[in-house]
Parts: sequence; structure tokens; C-alpha cells
Amino acid sequence: MRIRVAAAAVSGAVSGAVVLSALALPVAAQAAERTGAAAGPTSFASKAVQPRDSLGNTKFSRAVINGGKDIVLGTTGTKSVTVTYTATDSSGVALTEAFLWQGTDSSTTAGITGGLGTDDDPDCTETATQGTYTCKAVFDIHPATDMKDNGVAGTWKLFLGAWDLYANASYNDDVATTAIKKASTLTANATPEPVKKGKTITVTGKLARANWSTGKYAGYVSQPVKLQFRKKSSSTYTTLKTVKTNSTGVLKTTTKATVDGYYRYVFAGTATTAAAAAPGDFVDVR
Repeated sequence: MRIRVAAAAVSGAVSGAVVLSALALPVAAQAAERTGAAAGPTSFASKAVQPRDSLGNTKFSRAVINGGKDIVLGTTGTKSVTVTYTATDSSGVALTEAFLWQGTDSSTTAGITGGLGTDDDPDCTETATQGTYTCKAVFDIHPATDMKDNGVAGTWKLFLGAWDLYANASYNDDVATTAIKKASTLTANATPEPVKKGKTITVTGKLARANWSTGKYAGYVSQPVKLQFRKKSSSTYTTLKTVKTNSTGVLKTTTKATVDGYYRYVFAGTATTAAAAAPGDFVDVR
């Protein structure tokens, strides 16, 4: 079982960098034993790691996290995130490890605000080019247990480590970045229905987002949301105005009804929260 650390401030009970502590000597020793490598492997944890640092001869490239898309998490269930990358070393690669982490310095607990590991070692296959391996790691993220601090939504980094066939360690603590965002919900309700042509309708709704600390969804305050409309005969929405959510995430505005069509609210998202669009609510104009 790989190390998994809840995405929250790392406690002082965890010594050294979270991502490095899991890549300690025993694992390297096992890799050496499996490959017949020389004794005395190097541990990542024994190195002085600096922010945005790398060490060793194994080079990591072509890293793609979650297919290049943001990682969006609600409050329940499991989100499986695939990370693919290439590891290249003229001495071969015996084993790799992958971690997602957030913070400023992977060498200290104070510099890490969150860390996520894989349950199993990444799967690596040597290509036709000697010393070059294509690898895949799968992160099974459980919001209810892994994401307990709302403050960790935002940018996360990919840490990759490897041992070559001689048990020499390599790592790079910032191979790629991704955004882990809170899932959001959005509703829209236009009234009255039906309505006379030229009369005013009121469109209400609510924007909410996942609160990882409480395990519930809560209103997203003071956020700009677009009110859009599309005619019954059209497939394209047009923006009518921008409305801000109130202190509980509620939206309310008015507009004139001229033809049959659908009204919806659209939220563009932020650095910490995913975008959302409400289903269109049809209004019959008579």
C-alpha cells in the first residue's frame, strides 16, 4: 500500500517531506534485490531537496495528469486519476514512484500543505528505445477522507522518483502541475410560466460548491454568473447580463420575455472551483 496523506496541513508527526518519506531505503532495497543490483541503494530522503529540484540520472518527460484536465472533486465517492509519463535512464529503470503534492518545498513538512499517493507502484514498460520506459500511475482519490482542508484547492505538483538497475535514486519534485478543484452545482428557474409577450420574468438560482471540511455543498458567495437565453428554434445561448451571487450563493434577476425559449445561468469557474451550467428552463411566451 502506497502512502496516502490527507490534503491538509501535514502534521509534525510526519518527518521529512511526505513524498520523500515514502521513497525511503527499504523500497529501494527491494528494487535492488529484484534486479540483482548492487547493495547499498541511495534513499531520496537522504538528499537535501530544494523547491523545484531534481536529482539523479533518470529523466522524466511527457507527463500528463488526468488527460490534461482539471481534477474536480465533490464530497463523496472515488475519483480515479491517471498520470502517464516517460522515464529515461541509460542504466535502466527498476522502479518508479509518483506523488501529487502541494506546497512550496518538498523537503520539509512545513513546506507541504497536501500530498496524495498511489495504492500501487506505477506500471512501466520499456519501449523499443533502450532505457526509455512509458509509465502509468493511478491515484484513487477519496474526497471524504483525503480532502479535509478547503484551503488546498488549487495548483498541485507531480513528484516522480525512480531507481535504476543499480539502485541509484533519481527524482524531480515538479515534473508537471494540475489543478484540483471543488465541484460546483448551479440551478435556474424562470417564472412565471407561461408569460405574456413583453412582460417581465424573474430568474432565480443558486451556485454552490463542495465544502471538503463539512462534506456538504455550500453557497458560493459574491461570484459573477452569466444569465443566458436561447430561442426555442436555436441551439445557441446568448448572454443577457452578469449577476453576482448573494451571501448564500443565491441568484436573482429580471428580464423581459419576447419569444419562447430557455433561460440558464453559467458560471465560468475559478482557480479553486470548477465551472458549472444550469439546465435551461423553458418559458412559453404567449
